[in-house]
Amino acid sequence: MTSKSKAQARYEIDAKRAGVDPSSKDALPRSREFIRLDSTYYVGWMYEGMYKYDRSADYLGYKNAIIPLQKAFDLIENDYGKAFHTLYNNVNNLIANFNRYQDLYMIFSALKFCYDNVEMPDKSMQLIDRIQAYNLKNDIGFELSYQRSWMYHRNRFLTSKDYSFLKNSVQENEKMAFQWCYAGLAFINRYKADNDAIWGPAQSEERKLTIYHNLALLHCYNKNYDSSEYYYQRLADGGRVSWNNFGGMQSEIGNFAIAQQYFTEDKDKSFERFLREPYYYLPELYIYAGKTKEAIQMCNDIITASGSTPGFGWYNIALARSYLYDAQLDSAEAALNKAANFKELHIGTTLTQSQYEFTINLLRIQLFDKKIEQEKFLNNGWWYSPTSLYNIATYKAQKMTAEYIVVNQLTYNPERDRLLYDLFCAEATTSFDEAWYLMKDFSPKYFIDKYTTYQQTDKRNNIQRYFKLFAAKFKWEKGDEKDALKDLENIDRISLVDTANEKLFIARLYEGLVKAYDDNGNKNRFSSYSNALYEDYPQLLPFTGIKTSVKLSVSGTDDAVIKDVVDEIKDCNINTSGKDATLSATIIFNKRGSSYEAVITVRSANGVPVVNNERLIFKKADGAGKEIALRMFGKGGSLVYDPEPAKQ
Repeated sequence: MTSKSKAQARYEIDAKRAGVDPSSKDALPRSREFIRLDSTYYVGWMYEGMYKYDRSADYLGYKNAIIPLQKAFDLIENDYGKAFHTLYNNVNNLIANFNRYQDLYMIFSALKFCYDNVEMPDKSMQLIDRIQAYNLKNDIGFELSYQRSWMYHRNRFLTSKDYSFLKNSVQENEKMAFQWCYAGLAFINRYKADNDAIWGPAQSEERKLTIYHNLALLHCYNKNYDSSEYYYQRLADGGRVSWNNFGGMQSEIGNFAIAQQYFTEDKDKSFERFLREPYYYLPELYIYAGKTKEAIQMCNDIITASGSTPGFGWYNIALARSYLYDAQLDSAEAALNKAANFKELHIGTTLTQSQYEFTINLLRIQLFDKKIEQEKFLNNGWWYSPTSLYNIATYKAQKMTAEYIVVNQLTYNPERDRLLYDLFCAEATTSFDEAWYLMKDFSPKYFIDKYTTYQQTDKRNNIQRYFKLFAAKFKWEKGDEKDALKDLENIDRISLVDTANEKLFIARLYEGLVKAYDDNGNKNRFSSYSNALYEDYPQLLPFTGIKTSVKLSVSGTDDAVIKDVVDEIKDCNINTSGKDATLSATIIFNKRGSSYEAVITVRSANGVPVVNNERLIFKKADGAGKEIALRMFGKGGSLVYDPEPAKQ
């Protein structure tokens, strides 16, 4: 193609692209026409790449979009690189080349997004370096210092062995993330007068807000909470705050009510192809507040709305957690399996694949631990039941396998202190309670020392009670029952707890006190705290090994099926003799055709209706009594009980 015919082809391409959005349905046929007219012109490749990028929602889609986008980036640099080098020499030069500059920005943003989403940060950094080489006085849109800072923070747990631009420790990478933020602020100030003359006096403050976003995240991760709060307030004043991230920071310092409020602010924002983090973290906060059924509903709603797009795996992890704390173990396992089998993309978030896998395996530990306890709860004579003994042995083996995987992941994770042992971290994907399920089977002395040290060094006043609780629980595990009881009593006496939003903490404290008072024979306090535990978080009780006394009243239909059902209830780890009863349970059975209906109401010793007219419909006695026993302790589930046949 001669230079004249090439110029004509490019003129024709530029004329035809007017009015055709690169993301529209017409972009792909236009891209083919443009490439046919001149394959050395970037526009056709840009249209193809943007069309594919805009419709990508999985790994393969982004990989396919990279090819034409990278070609477009190379070609635009080849043809207009000199113009970009001199872009800000004068206003006329900027105006003459501004459309090409906008195309460069569009290609860069989409291409970097693709590289980030397929976990190729080295390629992303190379793109940043190429733009940096133009020495633009104003990198508005590109925000190169912000991008570099994000790259270091996002990949902080990796080293130069993984990607050449990284340093060799979390601390060094975080230091680089801070340095690039400050370099970005200095860059904005250096060219403030020049850019104010072109873009107006507000431009510098707007660009600073982008960097403040990173500084807020970085200070929170590095436990500089006053500084993090300062930058979040600056962002809020400027109308640029991420309430989702601000909510994570508030959760980390133990302001759970505020955290819920902030996460809710961003809950309904539209994030196409992104993980919507509030739908992951809000259910966890609801679990802390004992609102397990609200957590389940929220997770199911977002899974239905989003389908199999990025975030689907994380939402299923949140759903599994919600089911676990609502005592629905089978549903929890199904949700965990969905998450494990889904190829998740961690888009627009600092959450990573290693955290994704770690969280699934840590929840599996809790699942198998609860399956063991549920087997004991549903069969009071489990120790001489071959079936129960076999099931328990199987669950223990599965739990050990999950523990082995998690311990290996932890061994090679330089962030284990920050993401697990600190109990609360905005970058973590597991809860304080889940951490216990892993740590309780390992060295109590090590963790007693660790959580005693936290009480002396950690600045978070609202988290101090959690450190005290863990230290006391580890003392109990070590065999120091008297010291543990004393510590638990002190926590109960002095802690100023948010009773609405920290029910899980309260329940774990009461669980420890109930076991301690049962151990030392203090029946009055045992009854008082077991009743309080039931009122605050009844779903936990079947998995604690605590035998609760229940005054059981049965009425309505009374036939052979119902007798078998009642016998199953009484065979659970519940004292139904009526002596020293803490709870009062009323079950009304009705026969409706070939089915039976059980209406369950349970009141605490204080007369509080914790379970109120809970209905369950079943046809056969086998398993129905056990399900009713779990429903007496707040377990959710479907109205109709129709279990799959037991595997032989």
